[in-house]
Amino acid sequence: MNTKEFAQHWLKSWNDHNIEAVLSHFSDDVQVTTPMIKIATGRRENTLHGKESLREYWSTALNKFPDLHFELICITEGVNSVALFYKSVLGKKAIEVLYFNQAGLVDELSAFYSIESD
Repeated sequence: MNTKEFAQHWLKSWNDHNIEAVLSHFSDDVQVTTPMIKIATGRRENTLHGKESLREYWSTALNKFPDLHFELICITEGVNSVALFYKSVLGKKAIEVLYFNQAGLVDELSAFYSIESD
């Protein structure tokens, strides 16, 4: 996997608001944990399982934040993983850590957001 190419495609997919392109990077049984689930949807949980749950969540989030635009600050890589540091919604900075399975698809994502906004 080329980490830089992955990050560029991921960022473009988000900035184009192309949920299907974003989802193309994820396994069917992906697990995503982020505090934004509660913020965007009002749900009680912070973790979602499966692509269909993500599609619903991200559709809701894009409707709530129609001007969503991410600005990449830094790409880091680890063993079968990448961490993307970027400017996010609500004036926050975010770090998303994505873990890849043997097929090269993300099967786990954890997101972290700055406590204070810019």
